[in-house]
Amino acid sequence: MLQPKLTKVEPVKPLKLCLYYETGEVKLFDAAPYATGSWYGRLQDERYFATVHLLPGGIGIEWEEGQDIAPHELYENSVPVKKTA
Repeated sequence: MLQPKLTKVEPVKPLKLCLYYETGEVKLFDAAPYATGSWYGRLQDERYFATVHLLPGGIGIEWEEGQDIAPHELYENSVPVKKTA
């Protein structure tokens, strides 16, 4: 399944990402299970985690040193955020 493109990503404490999609969906992704080992363990640093950014064209996300999470995992393993009126 192709997931919609991302339009925005916001880091949320602790180790969560708020993902905004072109469809208008807003989803919350828990990155904690990924933040292990020497490479991805870097995500446990709050300041570093906050450096997350969109890849060109909204095809994914990445951190400053190149850590990323597959776009389909972001979409499929996140939960919808209820919008408040």
